[in-house]
Amino acid sequence: MTPGAAGVRLDCDGPVATVTLCRPDVLNAQTPAMWRAMSDFSRDLPGDVRVVVVRGEGRAFSAGLDLSVAGAAGPGSFAELATLPEQECADRIAEFQGGFTWLHRPDVISVAAVQGHAIGAGFQLALACDLRVLAADAKVSMAEVTLGLVPDLAGTKRLVELVGYARALEICATGRRMDAAEADRLGLATLVVPNAELDAAVRDLTAGLLANDRNAVVEIKALLAGAAGRSHVEQQRAEREAQTRRLRDLAGRGE
Repeated sequence: MTPGAAGVRLDCDGPVATVTLCRPDVLNAQTPAMWRAMSDFSRDLPGDVRVVVVRGEGRAFSAGLDLSVAGAAGPGSFAELATLPEQECADRIAEFQGGFTWLHRPDVISVAAVQGHAIGAGFQLALACDLRVLAADAKVSMAEVTLGLVPDLAGTKRLVELVGYARALEICATGRRMDAAEADRLGLATLVVPNAELDAAVRDLTAGLLANDRNAVVEIKALLAGAAGRSHVEQQRAEREAQTRRLRDLAGRGE
């Protein structure tokens, strides 16, 4: 277990790692220290981990950015970032993004277990995961615009991929909240379950992800993740190449 001194912790149990936001008193509001800690988790992850579950303690997944930190003076605050040269500010934001983008790793499948609020940075953290299981009481929102900001924690591309440009623009430009039922209709949820069944649903999904050959699952994730950027011919070639690797591996002829 990686301690949660920064407000987030990593627990590993065989092939499953769990990232837990552990600031329930502030609805797991996020800070730059948490983003740095999450980025470090990628380096701490044992090699046998296949599934990463991301969850929040208490009644919310994450209410978003901790404005008491971002609005104060000091490292990571709006005031401090605004004083930096443009490239240095962008580089600092790139460090923050690393707390989210490691969940895109090709060798793991990431699952967000979302209850209650997933607002702003909380919504982007859920979007960073490959799959999202929502409790019936979940509320999601890309609320950065209400602060005069843009979503900058790697959530915009995934949102467009899931719901399309026009709907993503409407969601981001209005900052409105969506309930679990609407999130499900729009394709943002993999599953929606009653609140009391959230943990069991995540366990069942994780078991299904672990039931099959790891290398086949890794190849499948790579095929699907890259499909949008390939033509039909390119995707078919990628399928052939992946299948050739699998056949050689199963026959004991892999390099």
